[in-house]
Amino acid sequence: MSKVGIISYGSYIPRYRIKVEDIAKVWNEDSNEIKSQLQVTSKSVLGPDEDVATMSVESARNAVNRWKGDPKEIGAIYVGSESHPYAVKPTATIVAAALDAENELTAADLEFACKAGTAGMQMCLGLVKSNMISVGLVIGADDSQGRPRDPLEYTAGAGSAAFLIGSDKVVAEIEDTFSVTSDTPDFWRREGATYPSHGHRFTGKPSYFQHTVDASKGLLERLGTKPSDYDYVTFHQPNTKFPLSVAKMLGFSNEQVELSLLCRDIGNAYSASSMLGLTQILNHAKSGERIFMTSYGSGAGSDSFSFIVTDEIEQVKTYPYNVDYYLKNTEFIDYGIYARYKGILR
Repeated sequence: MSKVGIISYGSYIPRYRIKVEDIAKVWNEDSNEIKSQLQVTSKSVLGPDEDVATMSVESARNAVNRWKGDPKEIGAIYVGSESHPYAVKPTATIVAAALDAENELTAADLEFACKAGTAGMQMCLGLVKSNMISVGLVIGADDSQGRPRDPLEYTAGAGSAAFLIGSDKVVAEIEDTFSVTSDTPDFWRREGATYPSHGHRFTGKPSYFQHTVDASKGLLERLGTKPSDYDYVTFHQPNTKFPLSVAKMLGFSNEQVELSLLCRDIGNAYSASSMLGLTQILNHAKSGERIFMTSYGSGAGSDSFSFIVTDEIEQVKTYPYNVDYYLKNTEFIDYGIYARYKGILR
């Protein structure tokens, strides 16, 4: 069949930010040391009237408006997140209603820590390739949680990325995808728990690095490509240090990964992390350029993708509400306002 891949994309990042210095000051910690270790300067924070559903709707609307197509053509909607607003009530149906995409479609919420969004991308790819649908919408969105004074409090940000997958006017063809999965309990949150627990350094080695490297190598071997064949790469960003380290381990350069490193400004947006990096790359990519992406989800697994940008990218790049727009439109808040917005004061 014809090419299958991304036909449009959208992003959303909340306007509120809190600086590392303001968090460190509350706990009498050294902000310079923390910024040196994590290479993060600030993180995004949801407003009091925002949640994963509202962020999903915003990024999805941006994707649809950039596409300029009919939402009724969407045959599947998947929302990947570990912070859905309801324990029993899908976010995907809210998105469908907001887009006026009801009723003849399939929809579901997905969970796999920070790779739930890329899992949905694989599902949409399969449905389009099998001719079961013509267009699928996948969203990765999270309001990341971090216990006060936990290292995650410095990096747990918020954001959303949406992609329309189809075969008409493809802007980035999906060459192939490769996944690895294991039962690695590096990060978890039981039902009813307010904050997640994690294995501290264990979340890096072997969890993040093992799965990210294995999935990336698997896809490179399957395609017969090497890191130098790609113009850009985006990895999951629990902090800025990890993706730079894994890029070096695999043979990618800092220049290839630099454009996607949003974590230093907005923190780790969990399910949206690598996907937001991909939207930023697409905002600057040119026809013929190649993009590599590997997500990571605790629990644990990684999904790798290889994309080839097409001439159609020039038709959608001018859409104004992109990552650069949200990075410029920010408002910094102090820890007191942050605690109120995050519901820390109970």
